[in-house]
Amino acid sequence: MSSVFEVQKTIREILLKILESHSLEQLNKIPQGFNNNIIWNIGHCVSSQQVLVYKLSGLPTMVSEEFIQKYKKGTKPEGDVSQAEVDEIKVFLSSTLEKTKNDFASGLFVDYHEYTTSMGFTLSNVQDALDFNNYHEGIHTGMAMTLRKLV
Repeated sequence: MSSVFEVQKTIREILLKILESHSLEQLNKIPQGFNNNIIWNIGHCVSSQQVLVYKLSGLPTMVSEEFIQKYKKGTKPEGDVSQAEVDEIKVFLSSTLEKTKNDFASGLFVDYHEYTTSMGFTLSNVQDALDFNNYHEGIHTGMAMTLRKLV
């Protein structure tokens, strides 16, 4: 089981390096032809992980409902993100991973509300959610890596 968390840790480390190697202006820039930016893709990873793993398990999230609403599927940046919010997202990248890993190890995830993603994957339990989340974060990491070449 630890491999799912090792994969997510690697993804999150890549995202953190992207955050740390770009200016606030670069993180907020939406290149021509795109509808989001680097910081939105990274915030979206955090928001989605919380929904897929915690909300669908009937558990409270580690991020606010406002954060989830700002970065959920179907949203786009509605203005520039502050340095304080970038710093908060940096913390979330590691804190949400560590807490999820500990919560999983302690057996916290008992119930799960089955969910079919827009890509057609049906998630029936928290293991499915963790597996899909890594796939999903990989997609958005690729987007962030593409965007960084355009900012």
